[in-house]
Amino acid sequence: MPNERIRLGVNIDHVATVRNARGGFHPDPVRAALLAEKAGADGITAHLREDRRHIVDDDMERLMANIKVPLNFEMAATDEMLEIVTRLKPASSCLVPEKREELTTEGGLDVIGGYDHLKGYIQKLKDVGISVSLFIDADKDQIKASHELGADKVELHTGAYCDAEGEARAAELERLRAGAKYCGEIGLEVHAGHGLCYETVGAVAQIPEFTEFNIGHFMMGEAIFVGLEQTIKEMRDLMGQGRAKCK
Repeated sequence: MPNERIRLGVNIDHVATVRNARGGFHPDPVRAALLAEKAGADGITAHLREDRRHIVDDDMERLMANIKVPLNFEMAATDEMLEIVTRLKPASSCLVPEKREELTTEGGLDVIGGYDHLKGYIQKLKDVGISVSLFIDADKDQIKASHELGADKVELHTGAYCDAEGEARAAELERLRAGAKYCGEIGLEVHAGHGLCYETVGAVAQIPEFTEFNIGHFMMGEAIFVGLEQTIKEMRDLMGQGRAKCK
């Protein structure tokens, strides 16, 4: 519904990036998660990558032991990650594409091409009570395939929208709007994430079908200057202003 408050999931990956640049224990991503929780985050997102470039296994263990809000465990569909996530049993898992050479996730999961591969992973996650999300582009066929596979929700990749300018950005926003609307029509919960910042979040918040945003890199960077609590407050205010403009 247009007037419903959008949930905010705070991704703490890049606190771990800073820690790992030098080694040791500081800054601690779990401490950041607890601060985000205190500041009003509805959930915490963390991506345990195959190469462990930021979040590591111990971070996931400690997040599960210490935070009270739901943990969204981002992961590639691999046997290694399946073993870890089904042992920890977070509230939700978001399956994402992953390549070793990429700086960050570059696009949505190819659900159609990986249909048979993903089917078994999704079922095994659901069998232990983990809510399953697929990180995809705002493409009707990919959304349809996600729904057919039994995903509980999808997260639409907002990176192309955030990176574009002018007419190209407007076109990407319309693509997100159409994708979210189709999710609503088929009864699939829809989230948004990747690249969202103060400048871009308001327009996406005006799309009524979105129920949750997962935001990390921008907020961790902004927090260096003004603190995490203030960053979350500002992001929430902008999300709220956008949602209030829903028609």
